[in-house]
Amino acid sequence: MDEEYDVVMLGTGFKECVLSGLLSVAGKKVLHMDKNNYYGGASASLNLNQLFEAYKKGEKPPATLGASKEYNVDIIPKFIMASGDLVRLLVHTDVAKYLDFKVVDGSFVYKGGKISKVPCTATEALSSPLMGFFEKRSLQKFLTFTHEYNPSDPSTHQGFPDLTKVTMDTLYKKFGLGQDTIDFLGHAVALYQDDDYIQAPAKETVERMNLYADSLSRYTKSPYLYPMYGLGELPQGFARLSAIYGGTYMLDKKVDEIVYKDGQVVGVRSGTEVVKCKQVVGDPSYFPDKVRKTGRVARIINILNAPIPNTDNSESCQIILPQNQVKRKSDIYISCVSAAHNVCPKGKFVAIVSSRLETEDPIRELDVALKLLGPIAYQFVTVNDTFEPLESKPSDNFFVSSSYDSTSHFETATEDIKGMYKRITGKDVDLTAKPRTEAPEHTNN
Repeated sequence: MDEEYDVVMLGTGFKECVLSGLLSVAGKKVLHMDKNNYYGGASASLNLNQLFEAYKKGEKPPATLGASKEYNVDIIPKFIMASGDLVRLLVHTDVAKYLDFKVVDGSFVYKGGKISKVPCTATEALSSPLMGFFEKRSLQKFLTFTHEYNPSDPSTHQGFPDLTKVTMDTLYKKFGLGQDTIDFLGHAVALYQDDDYIQAPAKETVERMNLYADSLSRYTKSPYLYPMYGLGELPQGFARLSAIYGGTYMLDKKVDEIVYKDGQVVGVRSGTEVVKCKQVVGDPSYFPDKVRKTGRVARIINILNAPIPNTDNSESCQIILPQNQVKRKSDIYISCVSAAHNVCPKGKFVAIVSSRLETEDPIRELDVALKLLGPIAYQFVTVNDTFEPLESKPSDNFFVSSSYDSTSHFETATEDIKGMYKRITGKDVDLTAKPRTEAPEHTNN
């Protein structure tokens, strides 16, 4: 606390730990503080006793649930896209070597009261029960087009030489796709949270669909990966990276005040100590006057004694219920993991239902998803407000992450990290220059 730092990072959530690692690798002198006495913040993984302490105060875990230490339950469930930017970050920074991953067994979508595997290749389209024969042929042609499209090869354009100048609505109509097919393509493949993208240029959506297909092609079961022992391993991996490059960590360190001078951040006060710095970065809980509320997210944690029905007895899976299929304004996400990932005892499954909350009754509101899980052995209901930072200038020297949304994947969180890194440094994240494995001599830039 007696030294001056380039960056003081507040909170050890996933986003903050990734940024801490990247900034340390870039030569920044980083002090990382957390008011909690554990790593992970909102993205921690809890054992059973911690879960009851957090959400069932006064209750003790029933013996039927097994040993507390065998649980590593994510507060905020997410899966990792196999070909996405987070994997590139993990490989680029060598953090991947600290972790073990397992492929998620299946990716499913809800339609008409049933769940089915998400088809995202021309071959899968022909065998999918989601569509009739003629719709299957239309989808097959559409997926062949998106997979083969090359801006520099006119033979792949089919009348659309520039996808920045045509909307997705136009593409969907060109291939004659119906609303149900559009629902799963947009929400379970391109992973949009609403339908605004339909009137936007098609380029980004086609890229998202190809990312999904490329990720699936790596492992065939699904496009998603999940770390053994839970998501709490991710922040710790990036914290280790930061420490190798000279980052300093302080857990259980209260933050009493962000210190400003002429509107600019100049330090952080903890008790009677003030640490000087050039920039402060943190999650919304450290900047209550610098964020706006954007809504609420309900996450219902369910412990099961069997796999989710109709998922081919999958040890892990994602199920997306598109908003139009459940007559809501928001999609519902189900993520399921099990003892195969060392997150619960053998024979148990942890299924978490997540969505933006639209009423005051999360159980009733998300009942359509809960019914898909089969018998529930135990349940924890959590509701959290979500926040985004108010507009600020980089010259103000403070940078705030957005709250984690209801999606069951890391794509939006990774975009937030990349955007924050650019605002903090003025540069894009460089994934081309691989850092050294050995601890370098630290420089203060």
